[in-house]
Amino acid sequence: MQSRSMGAGGEDIMLSPTARARFPFSIECKNQERISIWKAYDQAKSNAEVHEPLLIIKRNNHEPLAVINARYLIENACKSVRSGYNPP
Repeated sequence: MQSRSMGAGGEDIMLSPTARARFPFSIECKNQERISIWKAYDQAKSNAEVHEPLLIIKRNNHEPLAVINARYLIENACKSVRSGYNPP
């Protein structure tokens, strides 16, 4: 895993091929006090190419939050339940 410098184009976190196979997300990170979630998510989508966009947002004195397409989350959560996935 490798992060990009601020202002660099494309995904904010570059994953190795092995990591990408296990974690199929394109990650966009924002550390701002005020954020337009829709604009930031659009940026994540434009950088995602074939991967699922994942926006991580953070502001001072708050826990980071993840923003992901709800349909993707629900469909994949249901697949995990059907396959008998048991988280650690």
